[in-house]
Amino acid sequence: MKQLNFVIENATGLHARPAKVFVKTAKKFKSNIRITHGSKNVNGKSLIAVLGLGVKHGGSIQVELDGEDEEMAAEALQTAVSSGLGEGEAHQPAAKPAQESSAPANGSVVPAIYGNGLAGIGAAPGLAIGPVFQMKQTAVSVTQEFAGVAAEQRRLETALALGQEQLFELQQKVARRAPEEAAIFDVHRELLTDDDLLDAVQQKIAAENSAAQAWQMTVDERAAEMAALDNPLLAARAADIRDVGNRILQLLAGEDSSQAVAWPDHPVVVFAHDLTPSDTATLDPEKVLGFATAVGGPTAHSAIIARALNLPAVVSAGDGLLEIADGTAVILNGSTGVIEVDPDAATQEKAKSQLAASKQQQQAAREQANEPAITLDDHRIEIAANIGGVADAKKANQSGAEGVGLLRTEFLFLDRATPPSEDEQFEVYRQIAEVMEGKPVIIRTLDIGGDKPLPYVEVPPEDNPFLGERGLRLCLNRPELLREQIRAILRAASFGSLRIMFPMVADMSEWFAAKAIVDEIRAELNAPQVPVGIMIEIPAAALMADLFAKEVDFFSIGTNDLTQYTLAMDRMHPVLAGKSDGLHPAVLRLIDATVRGAHAAGKWVGVCGELGADPQAAPILLGLGVDELSVSVPSIALVKASIRNLSYAEAQKLAKRSLACKIAGEVRKLV
Repeated sequence: MKQLNFVIENATGLHARPAKVFVKTAKKFKSNIRITHGSKNVNGKSLIAVLGLGVKHGGSIQVELDGEDEEMAAEALQTAVSSGLGEGEAHQPAAKPAQESSAPANGSVVPAIYGNGLAGIGAAPGLAIGPVFQMKQTAVSVTQEFAGVAAEQRRLETALALGQEQLFELQQKVARRAPEEAAIFDVHRELLTDDDLLDAVQQKIAAENSAAQAWQMTVDERAAEMAALDNPLLAARAADIRDVGNRILQLLAGEDSSQAVAWPDHPVVVFAHDLTPSDTATLDPEKVLGFATAVGGPTAHSAIIARALNLPAVVSAGDGLLEIADGTAVILNGSTGVIEVDPDAATQEKAKSQLAASKQQQQAAREQANEPAITLDDHRIEIAANIGGVADAKKANQSGAEGVGLLRTEFLFLDRATPPSEDEQFEVYRQIAEVMEGKPVIIRTLDIGGDKPLPYVEVPPEDNPFLGERGLRLCLNRPELLREQIRAILRAASFGSLRIMFPMVADMSEWFAAKAIVDEIRAELNAPQVPVGIMIEIPAAALMADLFAKEVDFFSIGTNDLTQYTLAMDRMHPVLAGKSDGLHPAVLRLIDATVRGAHAAGKWVGVCGELGADPQAAPILLGLGVDELSVSVPSIALVKASIRNLSYAEAQKLAKRSLACKIAGEVRKLV
C-alpha cells in the first residue's frame, strides 16, 4: 500500500472541477484509492464522495493507494494535484457579487424589504425591466411498479445513456457562448458514472425498488449530504446533483426533459424557487431578460452561467418572490440584488433610460474598440491584453488590443509530466507574434514556485511559499528552464515585436544575472535586439524603481501581488480578501514611485494586474502617469471607452488627492 499527503491549494478548495480531475485520474487505475480528510474516509473514484469531503483552500488530504498499479497511480495523482487539478495557475474564483450573504445555499431565506420590493444577493450584474413569469417546477411522477431486477437495471442503463447524450449536447451548446462555463456539464456527465452513487442505486433495485424509486431515493440522500456541508461553495453543488438526478428521473418516467416551457409571447423576468444549471443554460435570451430565485447562492453553477451569458440575476430573494403574480412589472438589479416590484411609471422610465444608455455605451465601445484611447485633452494611453495562449492572442487582436501587455507562459508548463521543449515553445511564441501582426508582445518568463508547483521541478516544502522560490528566483536556481525559454523567445523574435519580462524581481543582482543570460544567448543566436523589462510586484523593486530604470527597458506593475505584499494580505484569504484593495494609498504611492522613477530615465510603465480594468482605478492610474493598461480581452473596449471620457489634467489632480488619502475607501469615494 502507498500513502500520499496533499495540501489542496486551489483557491476555492476541492470543488466540482478539480474534484472531477482528481476522480477521472484515479479511475484510470485498477488500484483501490481512498481519501481521508478529517474524520471522513471516502472512495477516491467517486465524485460525489470526494465533493462530500468539503475540502477548502489549504485543506490537507491523505490518499491511500492499494493495488498492482499503485506506483503509477500515485505518480499520476501527484502530477494532477501539483498542476492545479485542471485549474492551472492560481485559479481565481468567480467575481464576488455586490452583496454577500451567510444564508445557506439550500435554505429558505427571509427576504430583506427594499422600498416596494425585495432584496436578495446580486449574482450577475445588469438591469432587467419587464413583467414577471413564475417558472414553476412540476414533480416527476415516479412509478412504484417493480418489473424485476434485470428489467429495472436495463431501464436504468438506458436512461443513463440518454442522459449522457443530452448533457453532451447541452455542453456543446453552452460552449458556443461560454466555453469555460460549459465544463460544468462535464462534471454532470461524470456524476452519471459515479461508482458510489450507482452502487447505492443497484442495491435499492436489488431490494425490489423500481429504477425510478431507487434513483430518486439515492439522489435525494446524496444531495442532502452535500447541502449540509459548512462550505457554501461545496454546499451549492447539491443543486448539481439534483439537476442531474431530475434529468435521469424524467427519462425513467418517460417524460421529455427538453419539453419547452409555455413561455408568454413577450420577454419576461423569470422568478423561480430555484433554477438548475441546465435550466439556466437553456434560457432563451430572446425571451428572458433576467431571473431571480428564492434560494441559491452566488457561487452556484446557475449563477456562474448567468454571469457568463450576461443575464442579470438575483438569488436568495426569499419565498415572498414566489407570491408575486405573473405579469407584475419589476426592475431587477443584478448588481445590487434589489428587485423593485410594481414600480410607478416614472421609476420604470428612469430605469429604462439607464438600461438604454448602458447598452448604447457598450455598443459604442465595441464599435470603437480599434480606435486609440485618447483623453478629452489629447493624452494617449495604450490598452493591451493579458493572454494565455494563441487563441487568446487572436481574440485580443480582433478586440482592439494595441499589443499584449502580459503573455502568461505557464500554460505551456502546466498539466504535463515534463517541461516543454525549446521547439515547442518557439512554435507558440512565433504563432502569437504573427497573430499580433507586429504589435508588441510582452512575454513573461516562467512564473512558478512553491505556491504553484510543477511535477518536474523539485521545490522543497516551504512554510510560506509566497516568500520562497518563485518567479525569477526559481528560474535562476534552475537555469536550464530559463535558458530554454529565452532561446525560444529570441528565435521567435524575428517574426514579430517580442519583449521579455522577468517576474518577481526584488534585487538588482537578480536582474543582472537574468539580463546576462539574455545577452549571452542573443549573441549566440545572432538574434535581434529585444526590449527586456521587469515586473514590479515586490515593494523593494518599486522603492528602487529609479535605480532599476537606469538598467531595464520597461516596467510592468503586477498590482495583484504588489497589493498582496504591500498590505501583507493574501488576496485569496476568505476573511481578508475584501480588504486587499489595489487602491490602498500605500499601493498607489508605490505605483507613483515606480512611474516617477521610470519617466526620469525615459522608460515607460504598464499595469498588468486586475486593477487596470477597475473602472474606479482607471482615472487614478491615468493621472499617476501610467503609459499602458493591460487587461483581459473582454475589458479592452470598455476600458478604452472610459479613458476617452476622462480629462488627463483632472485625472492628475485626482491622483494627487488619492495619494493623500488614509485608506482605500477614501480613494474610492474620491472617484
